[in-house]
Amino acid sequence: MIEILVVMAAVLVGLSAGLFATFSYVVMPGLRGTDDATFVQSMRSINVAILNPVFAVVLGGSAVAAIAATVVAWGTDAAPWLLAAVVLHVVGAFVVTGAVNVPLNNALEAGSGGAPSPRAAFERRWTGWNHVRSVLTLAAFVCSVVAATKA
Repeated sequence: MIEILVVMAAVLVGLSAGLFATFSYVVMPGLRGTDDATFVQSMRSINVAILNPVFAVVLGGSAVAAIAATVVAWGTDAAPWLLAAVVLHVVGAFVVTGAVNVPLNNALEAGSGGAPSPRAAFERRWTGWNHVRSVLTLAAFVCSVVAATKA
């Protein structure tokens, strides 16, 4: 049972990390060369499209699976790695997203932010914080993989 939960947590955390990393090294660099209207419309469309059941399972399921694996594996050599994975993942995927990226997405949707264009108030800050959540969730994935070797 422990092994199954740890592997499931590692897979879901890895998918979550991959999603954030893809924005860092593909999506945002790809949009960088577009004009302001295309950039804003593209990000607005992405922000709507990402709210789907697969995303919910990957993001929410990764936290649930990692927490469950930590509880079940408590007292084993895998537990400290799983606990680190949970903390890194929750901070990266939920705290940063909820505190920075989602409010920026909402401001972009509303066309607010106090800059001459919605893009100017959004792009640099959103991308920088996405890099932070990419690094944190990647570190969570590494911890999950290490835990899987110890389960």
